[in-house]
Amino acid sequence: MKDRHVLSVLVENRFGELARVVGLFSGRGFNIDSLAVNVTLDPAFSKIVLTTRGSDAIVEQIVKQLRKLIRVNKVVELSDDRAIERELCIVTVQAAGPTARQEVERVVSLTGARVIAYAQTAFTIEASATSQEIDQFLELLRPLGIRDMVRSAPIAIARPGIEVAAESVPPLGGVA
Repeated sequence: MKDRHVLSVLVENRFGELARVVGLFSGRGFNIDSLAVNVTLDPAFSKIVLTTRGSDAIVEQIVKQLRKLIRVNKVVELSDDRAIERELCIVTVQAAGPTARQEVERVVSLTGARVIAYAQTAFTIEASATSQEIDQFLELLRPLGIRDMVRSAPIAIARPGIEVAAESVPPLGGVA
């Protein structure tokens, strides 16, 4: 059983479409772990990228139900090997002394993160990586004292050259 699933849902960019998708989940007792929505290159459509948990059978049921919604144009499950996934994390950590500042610099160097603001006693750091890598990044910073943290929902896109199977309407002028 694959527990975590990432779904990409292309919907018409109309009032209430996100509510319909979310309502489908809640009405059937499914949970959405994370959710990211934005307009596509074609302003007539929005893409919803969400993560959920459940067996393959449950997710297959969710996908079938999503495809029945009138203004849903495409539903794709983006598995790890067929997709590129990223999450953004911004975190402020304490760094009162030279040892703490060196540790922050070490973590930033190791993880590919970057410092976006600093003061005498704190650093604000930005990291973009997979959800698992963000978890590891936060664990490295935890001993320093995390003052504040915010994470985005994961976003995902099919890898170039990988065709993802989905029932959909004809191509939308290159928007997928």
